[in-house]
Amino acid sequence: MTTVYDKRMNGEKRKMKRQQGFTLIEILLVVVILSTLAALVVPRFVGRSEQAKKMIAEADVNSNIAMALKLYELDNGISPTTEQGLNALMDRPSTSPAPVSWTGPYLERHPVDPWGNPYKYRYPGTHNAGGYDLFSSGQDGQEGTEDDVTNW
Repeated sequence: MTTVYDKRMNGEKRKMKRQQGFTLIEILLVVVILSTLAALVVPRFVGRSEQAKKMIAEADVNSNIAMALKLYELDNGISPTTEQGLNALMDRPSTSPAPVSWTGPYLERHPVDPWGNPYKYRYPGTHNAGGYDLFSSGQDGQEGTEDDVTNW
């Protein structure tokens, strides 16, 4: 003996069987829509990582490391020599000219550019007469190319 309730449940089960999954057309439509969106969005982000790396290097050269060098010069009356290099900002130099009142470290770690190469430093500078040259060789790691990030 079947009740009205049993008949209603059998009808619900039949409806659920018909609605169990997506059809192939529905799946293909979703794939096409996602592919179209990806084709529009992805090209906008290509090249952004290199642009961001260059901006980080510019901030280091013109601001972060430059500030540490200014503090070193204020404390000691002279910038570190080329031989002392940027290491003088982390460890007290023992070579001449010895710093008078080194109160560092002026940087927490040896500065490395976004491409994994150490920043280059010269004092006295060849491009900045009376000052220092501070630069990154850029993505190619070669000094004197277009992708260099410099303070001159």
